[in-house]
Amino acid sequence: MPFLELFDETLDINATENYELSVQVSPDDLSFCILDTLRNKFVLLRSYEPEDNSRFDPYRLNEIIKKDDFITRPFRKTFVITPTSRTTLVPAPLFDDSRKEDFLAFNQNFPEKERILTNKHRYPDIYTIFSLPEGTADLLNSTFPRGVIMHPLKPLFQYINFNKRSAGNYIHIHFDKEYFIMVIFDPDELTFCNTFYYKSLSDIEYYVLYVLRRLNIWQNEAVYLSGRTKRDQDILRGMSDYLGNLRFALPQGNYTFSYVLNETELHKYLVLFSAVNCE
Repeated sequence: MPFLELFDETLDINATENYELSVQVSPDDLSFCILDTLRNKFVLLRSYEPEDNSRFDPYRLNEIIKKDDFITRPFRKTFVITPTSRTTLVPAPLFDDSRKEDFLAFNQNFPEKERILTNKHRYPDIYTIFSLPEGTADLLNSTFPRGVIMHPLKPLFQYINFNKRSAGNYIHIHFDKEYFIMVIFDPDELTFCNTFYYKSLSDIEYYVLYVLRRLNIWQNEAVYLSGRTKRDQDILRGMSDYLGNLRFALPQGNYTFSYVLNETELHKYLVLFSAVNCE
């Protein structure tokens, strides 16, 4: 099982009540980072991934969690990110919690044994509605009973609001293993947000260019990339033929990073690090 671990020498397993935990749980990875709130510094990044093309089921995720020496310890706060493409957005004035299943079913097909969750966003003033397999939802609730469970859009929107410009478009593409989320702000409102499945680089190029052309956005505007994809260099080489200003989005907020985290590509864990900005 591929494994990544980077930790600062100040990390103290007996001081987790002064730490905040951000953990991402999905069939494709279990990753977490720890923020030392006394120093306001990230001091650990750890990630587990399945072998080859296999995927984690709730049983395997539970095994990893039980064996990990940090995840189940008491933390000051815990943020849980649950990537899924089964999601939709609803403006806050129209949202009704009793109708969240109807809202999601409007544009998503989801299995019967799915748990529906919601996240409220401060800006834009909307709700994210998303679903998780019941086994995964039960695992998260039992492991992190006080944790804040969120779709990746919540920390992603928080990051964008912290970094977007006061004029012009802000274009962001966040990758998962089989799909990506494309978000555009112009500049004070959300103008586009959608999820696209892809199998090849040409799929990514087609969807991105199609959206930009339909919205009359120039191809030389900055496009920020983040997320867990193993094709970073291929994406840069391929898309740079059509887009003149590609940039990796690096985590930013009211925190610092241990020097050991310079050894990894931080854009891959953007939403993980950005979760601590979500209250």
